[in-house]
Amino acid sequence: MNYDIIIIGGGASGLVSAIAAARKGSRVLILERMNRVGKKILATGNGKCNFTNTDMKPSYFRGEDLDICHTVLTHFSYEQSIRFFKDLGVLSKIKQGYVYPFSEHASSILDVLRLTLAHLNVKINTGEEILKIIQRGSGYAVISSSHTYHCQKVILATGGAAYQSLGSNGSGYLLAEQLGHRIIKPVPALTGLKCKGNVFKELSGIRTEAVLTLYLDQKTILSEQGELQLTPYGISGIPTFQLSRYAAYALKRNQEVTVDIDFLPTFSDHDINAYIAAQMSLMPYKQLGQLFLGLLHKKINNVIIKMTGLDPRDSIASLPNKTCHRITRLIKQFPVSISDTNGFSNAQVTAGGVFTKEINHVTMESTLCKNLFIVGELLDIDGRCGGYNLQWAWATGHIAGAYAGGGE
Repeated sequence: MNYDIIIIGGGASGLVSAIAAARKGSRVLILERMNRVGKKILATGNGKCNFTNTDMKPSYFRGEDLDICHTVLTHFSYEQSIRFFKDLGVLSKIKQGYVYPFSEHASSILDVLRLTLAHLNVKINTGEEILKIIQRGSGYAVISSSHTYHCQKVILATGGAAYQSLGSNGSGYLLAEQLGHRIIKPVPALTGLKCKGNVFKELSGIRTEAVLTLYLDQKTILSEQGELQLTPYGISGIPTFQLSRYAAYALKRNQEVTVDIDFLPTFSDHDINAYIAAQMSLMPYKQLGQLFLGLLHKKINNVIIKMTGLDPRDSIASLPNKTCHRITRLIKQFPVSISDTNGFSNAQVTAGGVFTKEINHVTMESTLCKNLFIVGELLDIDGRCGGYNLQWAWATGHIAGAYAGGGE
């Protein structure tokens, strides 16, 4: 059977583009490499699926060409995402701008997408590894490991290279490149960062509010605040994720990548020095390892004391004044040297991808190949944590599907 549109990839952008195209009357086929569609959707938002955000700005996205973000988000806003899913039966719940399905189960999102696809007679073939896409006249031949499919239009929605166990393996970059598209080097984004030194084995398991400041070749790049997670390999958690794409590209360029951790962002240096002085005056019987009881995790306390060359078992009464200031500096600017990211297998999204100046910003159609549309994470756009990457998937997918299916 010949199809009007073949969508390669059954993730967030692919499923929405299929619905948008089928609603225009197109015969649509989805080809998915995994044994079922939408696996990555189920993992988003810790299984709760933070599917968009009410604070939606183009500045929250990153890439070589950001002009596309304004156009896409204007044509398919966060309000339209909320309305799209409401029309499918999913009510939303908003927490500090983060938008979730009211059930707070990612399966709600995937279930309604699959039900709608079935209702619209969209064909889904799983276990299909796509080897090549060949232009034939005004249409395409899509060659998989088991079959050759024919269609008038193709929507590439393979995802990037992140979360490879859930389906994305980077194969879409090769397919786009074969069709003449430039690929911005992909790197892991929204992932943990591996750090030099042995202190992280001692700090592993701690979660604490902190501010992280990223430096590239000792130049300040940006700061992020949130819950820091300390792991055996280094640092993780949302503030780390927000820094990770910049660190990843800098490491590729062999730049020096460092992070300062502020463990007490609501305290000034003066506040901490006064706290230490009060402890020394009122509770001289304490050991140095007990200095910040109730303020800092004791493992952080001990590591900082050791970094000053002192023993956590020593009395705070013997603490030199000069060392007090050194302790304060380490609390406010704990230095970390970054050696690597935590890799694509542990990344939530990919930075890099198809260069967006080769994409029509209004339709998502390739400017190099007529009737080829490229959407979602495969494009060189990645967003912050907080529903931005799913909004990008819904928006680009819906725009491409609607236009491929016959225009808005």
